[in-house]
Amino acid sequence: MGFMSEFKEFAVKGNVMDLAVGVIIGGAFGKIVDSLVGDVVMPVIGRIVGGLDFNNYFIPLAGQTAATLVEARKAGAVLAYGSFLTILLNFVILAFVIFVMVRQVNRLRRAAPPPPPAPTPEEILLLREIRDSMKR
Repeated sequence: MGFMSEFKEFAVKGNVMDLAVGVIIGGAFGKIVDSLVGDVVMPVIGRIVGGLDFNNYFIPLAGQTAATLVEARKAGAVLAYGSFLTILLNFVILAFVIFVMVRQVNRLRRAAPPPPPAPTPEEILLLREIRDSMKR
């Protein structure tokens, strides 16, 4: 088997295609969660903790004085813990959704009855009859 035909066989297998679809859907879902956290959740949290944009919570490491994270980064190193907390919240939401999905799939797999055994082919039945008749 040549390299290209072996690669083609690998690339069109069901598992590889399922993985590709999962990565694409996961990327799109990640953008949805980013928007949910950045545009809905974090502004509410920022309002609760003082009305500031949560992404602008940082500790300047180079002694700079800036009002926003973008300005502070231009002036030197910063510890942007607000951005880190936003990304951490994104991860927790994604992990929870994946956990719920996997749990539901496992539940559905357990609930599905096992498939019935395949019927014995007629050739096998005939061969068994011949075997049994030869034993007598």
